[in-house]
Formats: sequence, C-alpha cells, structure tokens
Amino acid sequence: MAHNDNNNQHDDDVELVSKSQLKREMTALQELGAELIPLDIKLLEPLGLPERLVAAIREAKRLKANGAVARHKQYIGKLMRDVDPEPIRALLARIAGQSDEHNAWLHKLERIREKMLTEPKAVEEFVAEHPTVNVQHLRQLIRNAVKEREQQKPPKAFRELFQLLKEQFAQPVQPNPDGTLPDTDEE
Repeated sequence: MAHNDNNNQHDDDVELVSKSQLKREMTALQELGAELIPLDIKLLEPLGLPERLVAAIREAKRLKANGAVARHKQYIGKLMRDVDPEPIRALLARIAGQSDEHNAWLHKLERIREKMLTEPKAVEEFVAEHPTVNVQHLRQLIRNAVKEREQQKPPKAFRELFQLLKEQFAQPVQPNPDGTLPDTDEE
C-alpha cells in the first residue's frame, strides 16, 4: 500500500496542462522569437542564446518569401522552448523603452506639464530650477495649451510643451537608433 501512496503523491506533483494552454505558450514563444529577428545580433550576445537559435535568427533576416518567413518563425518558436524567455522579455522591454524607469520618467514629465497648466507657481518653480529655458516660449506654450483645452482643439501646444520638458530633463538610457544599447557601467 505504501507503494501506491508514492504513486499518488507523484501524480499530484505532475501539473496537468491542457492542449490549448500548451498551444498558447508555444505561440507566445514563437511571437517572442519573431521579435528578435529585426534586432542586431550583437544586441543578443549578452543573452547567451544557443547557437542554433542565433543561426535561425540570422537566417530569418535573409528570407524574403512570406511562406518561408512564416515557417522559419515557427522553427524559431520551437527553438525558443529550450530558452528562458524572461531575459529576452527584459531586453525587448528595455529596447522598446517600456522599462519601469522610462515609464516613471514619462509620468513625471506628464505630472509637471499638468501642474504647469493648472498652477502658476509651478511655472515659476520650473524656471528657477531650469534657468536656461526660454521663459517667453514656455509661457506662450502654456497659454496656448490652456486655450486649446478650453476650446477643445487639437493639443498641438500641449504636445510641444511636453517636448520642451523632455529636453530639460535627462532621459533614462535608451537604445541607439540602430537598435543597439549604449555602453553602460551598470552591467
């Protein structure tokens, strides 16, 4: 009877996954692998991906026919089953600018912009902290943004004000135009 209990315990440890769930997971891995295709291979080196996967990504860059590309993406998805997807997701998030740090920076700029539109003292504080800003242009953008909001017009000045704020605050590390990350001392 003790032998039977061991079998039951072993059966309880096995996690049953439906075919649909397995298919969703495989599709997600295939999509994740497809996101690697347009990236510079040098960008993928720190991930330590298997050589077969790197070779498949290189080959996918070369293919032009839609059918061949689709089949190759499936192959990449199959190779992705042997890889931990989390470092890849983290890299893609960092490249896409969706990192927590980048989002926090954008939200900070949005809060500053909103505060400037509703509180005149916020403008004075901003000018005191950023003496190089063109104050006349800043005040004009704020007046126009408020007017746009009141008249329910397209937010042209509202967006320009955001761009001005982006120029004044240091941006978190972002990818180079070619998709590579700049050299940092972090890693």
